[in-house]
Amino acid sequence: MLRPVSTTVGICCLGYAALNTYALPGSAISEEAASVTRAVSALIRDAEKSQALFGSKTAAISQLKLLVNECSQPDWDGSGAFAIDPLALLNAKNFIRALPEDIPMPEFAPEPDGAISLDWIHSRHRFFSLSIGSSNRFAYAWLDGSDKGHGVARYDGHNIPARVLAEILSIVSQAHASVRAT
Repeated sequence: MLRPVSTTVGICCLGYAALNTYALPGSAISEEAASVTRAVSALIRDAEKSQALFGSKTAAISQLKLLVNECSQPDWDGSGAFAIDPLALLNAKNFIRALPEDIPMPEFAPEPDGAISLDWIHSRHRFFSLSIGSSNRFAYAWLDGSDKGHGVARYDGHNIPARVLAEILSIVSQAHASVRAT
């Protein structure tokens, strides 16, 4: 029989990333497997409410939820935009959860196709933008002075692709360097 595990014990002993794997619906169909999924999902929800346990990611996920509420109806922009797709929200939350702790949280914006934009903006000449929709593929683009690029990456819901993480780190580290120099 399953016993309740406190949020602190569960997060510290099992690790947040590992718990996320158990919270996703899988191919197991037993009642026990469903019970584990429900229990771990509840544990993660509780942890994400705590600024002490989850840090700035708590605020970021709250911002995402507010954005989705504001853009949950078709034509939310008056120009025929699609409502934000619930799978886009799930993918964006998983991406935020997967970010290393030392990376600042992005800004969020709705996109007319139902996706969510995650943006790290240092200046108008230095930024990284990521478009997360309902699929496991997302588009990204960056501008770093005169260097620019774009691409599409697959996201497994747990691990940020190395190229994407490297580009975010490049923009973020440049931003930190200029803040320190001031």
